[in-house]
Amino acid sequence: MNSRPTQLQAFERLLNIMDDLREKCPWDKKQTMQSLRHLTIEETYELGDAILDNDLNEVKKELGDLLLHLVFYAKIGSETNDFDIADVCNEICEKLIHRHPHIYSDVVVKDEEEVKQNWEKLKLKEGKKSVLEGVPKSLPALVKASRIQDKVKGVGFDWEESHQVWDKVQEELAELQVEVEAGDQDKIEAEFGDVLFSMINYARFLKVNPEDALERTNKKFIKRFQYLESKAGELGKPLMDMTLAEMDVFWEEAKRLPK
Repeated sequence: MNSRPTQLQAFERLLNIMDDLREKCPWDKKQTMQSLRHLTIEETYELGDAILDNDLNEVKKELGDLLLHLVFYAKIGSETNDFDIADVCNEICEKLIHRHPHIYSDVVVKDEEEVKQNWEKLKLKEGKKSVLEGVPKSLPALVKASRIQDKVKGVGFDWEESHQVWDKVQEELAELQVEVEAGDQDKIEAEFGDVLFSMINYARFLKVNPEDALERTNKKFIKRFQYLESKAGELGKPLMDMTLAEMDVFWEEAKRLPK
């Protein structure tokens, strides 16, 4: 791999290109943090897709796109004399050093769980009033639920055994069924949310990332449905004109395709 001087040289090259673009390119000159925000989110999801596909060449490309955005924000910050890329790097370096006293000080930890617990305790000492302050409000609900549960676990608010969590899932399913039978849509939605939250919690005990698990199923469904569409196309028959039994034949074929 590249030496540290080569890595630093490459990063400096990116900074110089960013300076050029901000000065000379009409599109880059117009951008603000607000205008870049949705593009950054898009790039983050594209990186996530590449990671899930285990496409390391694509991961490399998407990391570059995301790195460009980070440099872009720092450049805009420097233009208003608020911060520059050095401030950004130093800020995260100081945070990492402070939150890893088992590396940079004399604190002793026995495992990963103690590291996480210390992390949350240090954040509270830094002035945060709640361990949940670090969960972004705009996170997708499924990811947010997972992060909430991780955070509260860090301060000891957690189930002791996985069977307790599964019992909670069963309890929530029973409560959902009661509201389904009663027909109150608002209460159905509330109980459905409780079921999802408890399932996400159970996934954590199974060491399954619920976001990754659901996306895996999404990809599997898309592959099978597109196979169904292609077979319908070969027959010259629109899906809407096929019976469910006819479609199910091709669906079962799709399930036998190589994964």
